[in-house]
Parts: sequence; C-alpha cells; structure tokens
Amino acid sequence: REIVGIDVARRGRAVEAQRALESACLKRFGLIYPNGESRPVLRSDNGKVFTSKSFTGSCKQYGLTQEFITPYTPQQNGLIERFFRSLKEECIWMTNFKTFAQAREAIETWVEFYNAERLHHILPP
Repeated sequence: REIVGIDVARRGRAVEAQRALESACLKRFGLIYPNGESRPVLRSDNGKVFTSKSFTGSCKQYGLTQEFITPYTPQQNGLIERFFRSLKEECIWMTNFKTFAQAREAIETWVEFYNAERLHHILPP
C-alpha cells in the first residue's frame, strides 16, 4: 500500500484534489498524462470534490477512469478509509499543532513513514 499523491490543505476543494491527483500521476507514471493500453482507475466516494466538472475533467485529461463507490457505503473504499483513520489516530489527534505549516509537515512526514516503514496488516486468506 502506498499513498502516491497528497496535498495537505486548509480546504477540501476540487483544486486541492487536483493537485494531489497531479502529484500522484507524476510519481506513479513519471508524467501527468499517462498513456498506454490500460487506463488507471481512480476510486472515490461521491463527494462534490470528486464529482465536480473540474476534477472529472482532470481525470479524463490525465487518462484516468473514475469509479465511484455506492453512496453511503464507505466499506467499498475500505483501504483509504482505514488510511485516514490511521492518519488521525497516529498523527493528527496526537499533536496540538501551533501552525498549519507544522501540521502539514507532520502529516507529510507521517505519510512518508506510512509508505516506507509502517506495517500494513493483512489477514491471511
């Protein structure tokens, strides 16, 4: 498991989500507009950020296929839901940040830890 794109922001608008999407495409594909035979799939909930014209347009522009979970079923997006729970429990709720910059740095550092060192428990089949 790896978080490939993140944008720590004060607001949750489409523009912030687009920055994270661009970051992920650059990291994963080495370019913003992936090409090839298979189109990567981006799964998300049905929030306004992900259904906005600007975000869906960016997905098309980047060559991604959007897949939306059934409304009110976060378990269909369990991996990212669990990621955010862990982020809150292990980083955000543990610290009383004095500034937004301090919070951003701590979150970005924790995501690096999550990607490189943190154990990801998977139950055997």
